[in-house]
Amino acid sequence: MSRDTEVKKYAAQNRRARFDFFIDDTLEAGIMLTGTEVKSLRGGRASVNESYAGLKGGELFLFNAYIPEYLQAGRWLQHEPKRPRKLLIRRRELDKLAAGVKQKGMTLIPMSIYFNDRGMAKVEIGVATGKKKHDKRETEKERSWQRDKARLMRDKN
Repeated sequence: MSRDTEVKKYAAQNRRARFDFFIDDTLEAGIMLTGTEVKSLRGGRASVNESYAGLKGGELFLFNAYIPEYLQAGRWLQHEPKRPRKLLIRRRELDKLAAGVKQKGMTLIPMSIYFNDRGMAKVEIGVATGKKKHDKRETEKERSWQRDKARLMRDKN
């Protein structure tokens, strides 16, 4: 398998992100995890729906992401389910993100957590601006029309 055809095994996805935000750009970041967090992620019960990424002390962190405790491990090995987790990106990317967040009022939304073809946990971060209520209604109307159009085309054939 070549590097271009990357296989992603999703551990968690934020399906509402594209509905609530205009996603301008995405980037891939590594994530620092403990052993029980990795095992729990492989179980696939994690959630990034309420989470966000932000700067803290000049570094990028993932806040409020829920990774449940790994029940097969002992109690002393467990991790805190919603602890802040450090994200690993290059300094140049971090500076660019920090400038976008400060100047343009953008937010950093985790789109998904997945395992790449090498088995490393990665977070897909979306650089986004929030949608207003009328924008959300427009998105829903467009989605409904696409569904109806597909249904009409299917029935016509």
